[in-house]
Amino acid sequence: MSYTFNWSILWTGQSGGWLLQGLFTTIEISILAWWIAVVLGIGSGAMRTVPVVPLRWAAAAYVEFFRNVPLLVWMFFWYFAVPPLLPDAVREWLFDHGAEFWAALCALGVYHGARFSEVIRAGIQAIPKTQFEAAVSTGLTVTQAYRLIILPIALRLIIPPATNESLNLLKNSSVALTIGVAELTFQTRQIETYTAKAFEALASGTVIYLLLCLTIAALMAQVERRYAIPGMIAQGAVGEN
Repeated sequence: MSYTFNWSILWTGQSGGWLLQGLFTTIEISILAWWIAVVLGIGSGAMRTVPVVPLRWAAAAYVEFFRNVPLLVWMFFWYFAVPPLLPDAVREWLFDHGAEFWAALCALGVYHGARFSEVIRAGIQAIPKTQFEAAVSTGLTVTQAYRLIILPIALRLIIPPATNESLNLLKNSSVALTIGVAELTFQTRQIETYTAKAFEALASGTVIYLLLCLTIAALMAQVERRYAIPGMIAQGAVGEN
């Protein structure tokens, strides 16, 4: 093999700074998009299980739309199609303050909100119907029953699948490089371009993504152990039969 490895390119010159900048941008956009996705997921997931038909239809339309639209197309839509529809002052402010970052943030958050919605719906449906009936029988409204009883239980049940969606969101943040967001994958490609060392540059990005995902998985495993409800899913399955 004639290839000569040179790992020092990762911490010499500008490469180290680029990697750190890309790492911080990836973490920032992932955290902000995660919050958007969770809020949208909780709202639409709950709407898909309420007895109000128009709400169920609206939530189902949101979920089905984003389950069948590629993330890349949606990201292009936010970056190229949305700005011309905005008022001139808003559009100018966006392009002066990183329009590509905000477009990627909205695209990731809304897209993964639909995926979190299905996770939330599954968690709610795993709860025995008697829980909801008991809450309503005490005089609570549907909204109060969901806010005080159903959603708190469902959020504890969905930690494992929510972990998977969180990891998918982090990894999908790499798609933001297509609209010019200088996240981790963008910076590894930049290092490869300037140094002609593709293996070292892309290997560094791979290892960083792996460490980030393993850290998130370990933290969520601790949360799951702390807040797990033993036997709750099994009880829900019995209750549905």
